[in-house]
Amino acid sequence: MSETPPPNVIEPSSPEVAARASADSWRWLRTTVEWLKSFSLALVLFVLVRAMLVEAFKIPSGSMEGTLLVGDFLLVNKLVYGAEVPLTHRRLPALRAPHHGDVIVFGYPLDPSKNYVKRIVGLAGDTLAMHDGVLKRNSADVDEPYARRIDPASDPSGEEFRWQRAFLVGEARAKTRAYYPSRDNWGPLVVPTGHYFVLGDNRDNSQDSRYWGFLPDSLVRGRPLFVYYSYAPDSVSVFDWLTRVRWQRLGTKIE
Repeated sequence: MSETPPPNVIEPSSPEVAARASADSWRWLRTTVEWLKSFSLALVLFVLVRAMLVEAFKIPSGSMEGTLLVGDFLLVNKLVYGAEVPLTHRRLPALRAPHHGDVIVFGYPLDPSKNYVKRIVGLAGDTLAMHDGVLKRNSADVDEPYARRIDPASDPSGEEFRWQRAFLVGEARAKTRAYYPSRDNWGPLVVPTGHYFVLGDNRDNSQDSRYWGFLPDSLVRGRPLFVYYSYAPDSVSVFDWLTRVRWQRLGTKIE
């Protein structure tokens, strides 16, 4: 005996099933396209913001200790000095020029793919010298409350400082052959046009302009705003970034 279909139930025909499947397919395709459009827009905005507005950097060394610590994460303003427009090698107009004392992030002149952070102590045209660790700018001692000395008893010298001979001025220029610069005693030097002279605040443990020369202004990336995260690195702990957070440094303004 054959079963009778329940009343008020309509069995769809094959064309109706095909139409419904087609509609579902188009709905899925539209949803996928809309998602891809949203994702692409978000990606473009992220790239633009990262390239032209702000970017995050991590401090890997102690060259700025006293101001910045190993394990600090910085949010850097790239717009302030004129951000580089992606793929064009052109820069937007700067909001202001770098000043004496500014902490900046820049591409390392000997390998621009690496980012360094130091403090500007010399602008183009400045005459700089250092005597027994005291920085002089245009013949006057510079007040540097941020500078830190951890090894004042030593004063290493070497071939890495000899680049300075080409930029000596005054009596030092006339005695080039007798010029033997060191970490704490050098100059006077004149900063050339389009360049800066930068030093780390941790003066006895910083590879900076004393060693590798003047910084071209084209390599300046931006100025750190504040510390948005910080932890004390501990190679013993795998989760030190969670367990050794420096809560008191979060939000610290960089000056």
